[in-house]
Amino acid sequence: MNQIDAAYAASAYGSSPEESDEPPSSSRRHPHWQDVPLEQWEDWRWQMQNAVRTTAEVVALLSHTPQEIAALESLEAQYKLAIPPYYFSLIDVDNPLDPIRRQSVPSPLELVSNSGQELEDPLEEDKDSPVPGLTHRYPDRVLMVTTHVCSMYCRFCTRKRVTMDRDGWDGPSHNDRRMVDYVREHREIHDVIVSGGDPLSLPMSKLRWFVTELAAIEHLDVIRLGTRVPVTLPQRIFDPELVELLRSAGKIWIQTHFNHPHEITPETARACRLLVNAGMPVSNHAVLLKGVNDNVPIMRRLMRGLLRIKVRPYYLFHCDPVTGAGHFRTSINKGLEIIEGLRGHMSGLGVPTYVVDGLHGAGKVPLMPNYLISASDNAVVLRNYEGLLFRYEPEDRVGAADEHYPSLGVSNLLSGNQGALVPENTPRYDRRHAAEQSGTGLPILSGAHFGAAQPDAPLHSKAK
Repeated sequence: MNQIDAAYAASAYGSSPEESDEPPSSSRRHPHWQDVPLEQWEDWRWQMQNAVRTTAEVVALLSHTPQEIAALESLEAQYKLAIPPYYFSLIDVDNPLDPIRRQSVPSPLELVSNSGQELEDPLEEDKDSPVPGLTHRYPDRVLMVTTHVCSMYCRFCTRKRVTMDRDGWDGPSHNDRRMVDYVREHREIHDVIVSGGDPLSLPMSKLRWFVTELAAIEHLDVIRLGTRVPVTLPQRIFDPELVELLRSAGKIWIQTHFNHPHEITPETARACRLLVNAGMPVSNHAVLLKGVNDNVPIMRRLMRGLLRIKVRPYYLFHCDPVTGAGHFRTSINKGLEIIEGLRGHMSGLGVPTYVVDGLHGAGKVPLMPNYLISASDNAVVLRNYEGLLFRYEPEDRVGAADEHYPSLGVSNLLSGNQGALVPENTPRYDRRHAAEQSGTGLPILSGAHFGAAQPDAPLHSKAK
């Protein structure tokens, strides 16, 4: 365990009073902006004009050591910095390991590469680009990079390489037209992911052009806007003109990006409900980040909080091996542990698909814990979230008779002698037994009720 990991493990992460509150949390302001009138605070233009953009501004608002300041100054030239006052105010200034701070404020760890395997373009999007700015990797969908600008620059961003470019032109460029023409000419494309940067940082005239041109393409069914604006600058969504533009297209889906329950606030809840009430489904892409959300209780709070504001958890991405983000990356086992802690423990609506975005342009590869334990010609043994192992016959076919050979454990389930192995102290079964003993519930079914060949071999055995 390195020094950062040890400090994170020993910190009060998850133990502060507000951690026990379910999101949305209360609104917050850093003391620096405490006296800003509400009208200005809720104006997205004011938020962007007053965003924290330099090391000097960061240091004035958060304490740093001289060594950290020197590292931050060197990073300033390598990757953009922009944090709206709203999002900056979510940082606990007394906690150097605060999860919002880790996502948005530069860290000296960005200068360290332990593995030496970090890449500028780990997904090789540029190599699958038939026209500049457009990636065509899957048969029926494409990704369009429409801008290099974001409302807040995530320190783990996969597209750090493009955000340092500058584009100030409000109208569609030659390459913008080429991207849209490519979609128009390829009738196999039914889904476009409009990304960046952040497309909701575009000037209204340019955003209107993209939305109108794409919505008019008959074979295009879905236009997905990939945006963190509802999270980092929800005030932008308070603009009725923007919401009406998106609503009028009729094909817009919103893909947003919450990573921690502290990001779910009254402001973000309001923004997401404005989008949902205007007829746009909102889904979430989270990234698994060490020191931010690599923790089952935090992920449960995040997913429940998202459902509460009508945002559907969609993907949980393993952090890409992008330059400067190595300190955010976890093991694959950590991701599987988190999915194990979500599946069955909360509504399936709140369980995202855990994916690795493959190298060499391989695309998304889904990963999940192993629920298939063993198999024979006639049956499989599956497990559920409780650890209960049960026999399941997938086919109704001739010649599927069980062999009923003497055996134990999982093999005994495959032989057909037994139907399930139930872990000790399983609350659900304890409730069943209590109900049976009190006379208020149905009897626990024995092996005979499930057609077990040997009446003296119980269907359910307690697995110790």
